[in-house]
Amino acid sequence: MRKFETPYVADWFSIAFRWLGLVALAIVLGSAGKLNGIRLLPIGLLTAWNLAMSLLAGLNQRMASHRPVNLAVDLVLTGVIFWLQGGLTGPAAWFCFLPVLTGAIYFEFLGAFVSAGILALLQIVSQLFMPAALPFGVVTGIVLAGNALLAGGFGYVSRQLISRLRRAREAWLEAEERKHRLQAERLRAIYELTSTLTATLDYRRVLDSALDLTASALKTDPDLEMDERLVDAVLLFSGNELRVGSARRFTPADMRVTLPAAEGLLAKAIESGEPTLGANVGFDPELSRIVALHTCTAAYCFPLRSGFNVYGVMLFAHPDPNFFTQDRRDMLDIIGRQALIAIQNSRLYQDLVEEKERMIEVHEEARKKLARDLHDGPTQSVSAIAMRINIARRMLQKDVQSADDELKRIEELAQRTTKEIRHMLFTLRPLVLESQGLIAALTTMAEKMRETFNQNVTIDVDETLLEQLEMGKQGVIFYIVEEAVNNARKHARAETIAVSLKRLDPGLILLEIADNGAGFDVQAVNLAYDKRGSLGMVNLRERTELVNGLLHIDSAPGKGTRVRVFIPLTDEAADRLHHGRA
Repeated sequence: MRKFETPYVADWFSIAFRWLGLVALAIVLGSAGKLNGIRLLPIGLLTAWNLAMSLLAGLNQRMASHRPVNLAVDLVLTGVIFWLQGGLTGPAAWFCFLPVLTGAIYFEFLGAFVSAGILALLQIVSQLFMPAALPFGVVTGIVLAGNALLAGGFGYVSRQLISRLRRAREAWLEAEERKHRLQAERLRAIYELTSTLTATLDYRRVLDSALDLTASALKTDPDLEMDERLVDAVLLFSGNELRVGSARRFTPADMRVTLPAAEGLLAKAIESGEPTLGANVGFDPELSRIVALHTCTAAYCFPLRSGFNVYGVMLFAHPDPNFFTQDRRDMLDIIGRQALIAIQNSRLYQDLVEEKERMIEVHEEARKKLARDLHDGPTQSVSAIAMRINIARRMLQKDVQSADDELKRIEELAQRTTKEIRHMLFTLRPLVLESQGLIAALTTMAEKMRETFNQNVTIDVDETLLEQLEMGKQGVIFYIVEEAVNNARKHARAETIAVSLKRLDPGLILLEIADNGAGFDVQAVNLAYDKRGSLGMVNLRERTELVNGLLHIDSAPGKGTRVRVFIPLTDEAADRLHHGRA
């Protein structure tokens, strides 16, 4: 047995005519009272044979030598039926047409004439045992002529029918081949786009490749040229407006167009987050500004959106209103998703580059800050100690008492310098934070500020919060407090700096650093901050971002300063904090 992908129509024709012949034979023999006895045996065998052939045809299977075997079975069983029903004088002599028809179906003229010749021989021989009313010669002539006409007619009809079926099958196979080639070309386009995506982090290159491959991916016939009427573009958000990132068949003026995406097809696609098919593009309130779209009637807009992040849209347009079939839209969706992945990867890579540069700047600023602190503090103090020791050495020769007083002042200066260095080392790496936790670290910092700079700092921390704060967050909170306290000490000349950490609700805590110092104009400082040498407020913002918090600074000249940092403890609290959701 051999299995085929498609059924053979010839088999079904043979089976159908065999069923028709069997039904007609049963009716004729039944009417003549001859559907009994041994005559039922060949009819039953032929019926069973046709059932078996029907089953094979339904399974698209064939035997070895399928056609010759079918013709041979029809010849043998039809000949037996012809003989048993009475030969040429019987009521079903016409049933001999069946093998001729089977031969014509399977072998055209050759099969028809061979089958007719064999049956003619059987019919002529039957006259010897069952003579007809007419003379032998006349009957023989009629038999030969009738079989020849039957074979010729069946052969001609079969050749015409089989030729048409073959042409239809060839056309179908050719269409299937074109379909497979088209699918292969589309898969190649997707592969090329994916290869470009994995080979570069430049999303502009990927977008250009996506637009270049779109036209070939949308072809319905691989042998046709690309459709030059297709207009496509990638529009990316810059601020709150869409700008052309890449386009095909846009005019130079179109490349400079900016669109707010506030109405029309663009707004609908972006708001829904789903690909959107639009008509009458020339009347769209925003897209009508693009000259290249004036000849287009249908447009397909794919939003480049992932979660809450909207990067832009991919726009495809064509003059044919029925161009964007479901098959083509599915293909455009695949291309759009690949482009979205490219943009996401590029943005993530750019964020990593910016974060790397920011960390370099932070480390550089930390080194500068350490150098400034060393220069303004311990370095000046050590220089002063050296100068005073030299003075004291000279005074020992003239005034011992004065030299003794100077040495006491040198000792005090050395002790204060030691405290400043220890305070700097403490702020660089507070070991007490790692060993005893946040409250102990803040308390130690307050004590060192009092001892070293005579600055009064009060600490008020809700101890129950520490169970919900992992050590990483505690460290960030410590450095936020340290930065804010140092800013207040250096610039505000405050008498008291108050630090508090308390719970606002089950998922949100508030860190507050308040002083009663000079205060400042927050808006004015922010506007001119890029011209300042200090990065104190930048450090506060960046460290607040590390805990996914929100920073508020309230201050005014002469009214002190209050730094508030809202810190979420859960994802739900973070969502409420940053998006204002209840």
